[in-house]
Amino acid sequence: MDYTMFPLSEYAVTIRFSTKVDEAVNDYVHRVAAFLEQQNKDGIFDIVPTFSSVTVYYDPLVAGSCEEICEWLRTELERVEQVKAPPSRTVVIPVCYGGEFGPDLQEVARFHGITEEEVISIHSRGSYRVYMIGFAPGFAYLGGLSPEIATPRRSTPRTLVPAGSVGIAGSQTGIYPLATPGGWQIIGRTPLALFRPHDPEPSLLRAGDIVQFRPITEEQYRMWENEHDSSNT
Repeated sequence: MDYTMFPLSEYAVTIRFSTKVDEAVNDYVHRVAAFLEQQNKDGIFDIVPTFSSVTVYYDPLVAGSCEEICEWLRTELERVEQVKAPPSRTVVIPVCYGGEFGPDLQEVARFHGITEEEVISIHSRGSYRVYMIGFAPGFAYLGGLSPEIATPRRSTPRTLVPAGSVGIAGSQTGIYPLATPGGWQIIGRTPLALFRPHDPEPSLLRAGDIVQFRPITEEQYRMWENEHDSSNT
């Protein structure tokens, strides 16, 4: 696949494969990132895949100059063609839709002239690709939202959106891993922790995963919360 390569800073190089959001390109991005991580090259301390590029962060005192890193990357990119893409995982996210957990569900339904139940049905029957992790720790950018429920952001963002809130913004859907300000239309909330800073793998979701949402009742949500609290005592 064609690419361009350029220094992002004095200790980072970006490999760009496209300027468009494309599923095939994103597949290749994850394949490249996984392959480079497997090489365990000394001096490279982070490899970050995005929608259509990979950025490699390195210590120039250990890994070498920018020119040396670029030359190494060109050699490795030729080898990527010879390896298989890593398998993607499917992660099911339970969601309690509407009510206090989804204060914008009614507005999303009104915007499209459908019922709240239809919004839930359309949202929960989709499969969503994790294109990249960013914005906040563990925040996954999910593509694949049906245009039937694609909805603009709120005109006035909230100063605080609870962790676990499931939202819609334009043609994307996502889950707030932490309590932060936000302008997405909130339609539900999951009891799962998307960001677990003390775990070996802090983010529940990885780039390349497939996410499916499963509706649960408020009672099931509360039970899930109580079980989680009990397990920590």
